[in-house]
Amino acid sequence: MTVTLTPPAAPSRESASAPSSTASVAAARARSAEIEAQIAADPSRFRVLTGERPTGALHLGHYVGTVANRVRLQRAGVEVVLVIADYQVITDRDETGDLRGTVREIVLDYLAAGIDPERTTIFTHSSVPALNQLLLPFLSLVTTAEIERNPTVKAEALAAARRQGRPMSGLLFTYPVHQAADILFCHGNLVPGGQDQLPHVELTRTVARRFNQRYAAASPYFPEPDVLLAPAPTILGTDGRKMSKSAGNALELRDDEDATARFVRRAKTDSERHVTYEPDRRPEVANLLTLGAFAAGTTPEALADEIGAGGAGRLKHVVTEALVEHLRPLRARRRALAAGDGPDPLDVLARGNARANEIADRTLDDVRDLMGMRY
Repeated sequence: MTVTLTPPAAPSRESASAPSSTASVAAARARSAEIEAQIAADPSRFRVLTGERPTGALHLGHYVGTVANRVRLQRAGVEVVLVIADYQVITDRDETGDLRGTVREIVLDYLAAGIDPERTTIFTHSSVPALNQLLLPFLSLVTTAEIERNPTVKAEALAAARRQGRPMSGLLFTYPVHQAADILFCHGNLVPGGQDQLPHVELTRTVARRFNQRYAAASPYFPEPDVLLAPAPTILGTDGRKMSKSAGNALELRDDEDATARFVRRAKTDSERHVTYEPDRRPEVANLLTLGAFAAGTTPEALADEIGAGGAGRLKHVVTEALVEHLRPLRARRRALAAGDGPDPLDVLARGNARANEIADRTLDDVRDLMGMRY
C-alpha cells in the first residue's frame, strides 16, 4: 500500500465549529463548504473513514449516494479508509448467510466504481482485533443515557418493543461507540454522509474529547472529526420507497442494461404532464431527475427544463439512456474483474486488512501507553 501511517493534521476551525447534535443542518452545510475549500487547498490534511454493512451487493442508491463521492475524494487526494462492517451484520440477525461471498461482491463493486486499493484502504471489522478492543475504553467514556439518545438506538429500541419477539442486542446498543472506534482507530477526521450521520459523529467527538481530557490533556491524541455533508440524496426504488435490496426495489450495480431499462420503466412518477424538479411535492419525479442528472453530469433543474412538457415517457427515456451510458464502463470493468482480469477482490481485502491492522495496532499501543496499561 502506498498511503502513509502518519495521522493527518486537524482541519482548520477558524471560522466555524463542528456541528453538534443540536446544530442546524444549515450550519453543518456551511461547515462542509469550508471543508471542501480546505480539501481543494490541501487534501493531505484529511483522512476519511466511511463504509457499509455487507448485507448484499451494492445498488444504484449506494453508488449515487456515497460511493461516487468516495471516488471523488480519493481522486482529490484525500486518504480514504473503507470499512466493510461485517460485525454489524449480526446486530439484528441470527445468521450471516454467505458473508464471504457478499464481501467479495462489494469489493468488486468498489473496484469497478473507481476505488483504487493503492490509495484507499479496504478492510473488514472482524479482521482488525485492535480496532474492536478500543471499544472497551471508549465505552467507559460515555453513559448509557447518551447511547440511548442516539437516534439509531432509539429507533431500534422502539422497533424491538413493537416486535415483542426480538429484543435489541447488546451489540446494536453499543453500535454508536463501535462506530467511534471505526473512525478514531485510524485518526479519521472526516466522515462523509447525510444528516443522519451528525449525531453519530457528535458522539465520536465526545469520545475523542473525553479521552483527550482524561488521558492526553497535554497533547490531545484523537482528532474530533467533522461530517462532510456531501450531496447524498436518498434514492428511491421502483415502489417510491428508499432503495433497498431487502425491499426488492433496487437496481444492483452488477445488473445489465435490460435490468436498468426495466428499473426505470417500473419507477413511479405522477399524473402531471409537465416535468418539474420539486422534491417535496413530486418526490418520484424528482428522484428520476436526480438519477438522470447524476448520470448525465448536469443538474436536476436543468434536466427538468430540457424535458419540459415531454411527460413521464420522455423523462424515463432520457434517464434510461443516461444511466446506461454512465454505468457501461463501470459494468465492463466489473465483468472483467469478476472474470479474473485484474486484482482478486479477496487479495485486495487481505492487503487492506494488513494495512488496517498496522494502524490499529499502533493506535492501541498508544492508547495503552496513555492509560498506563503497558505491562
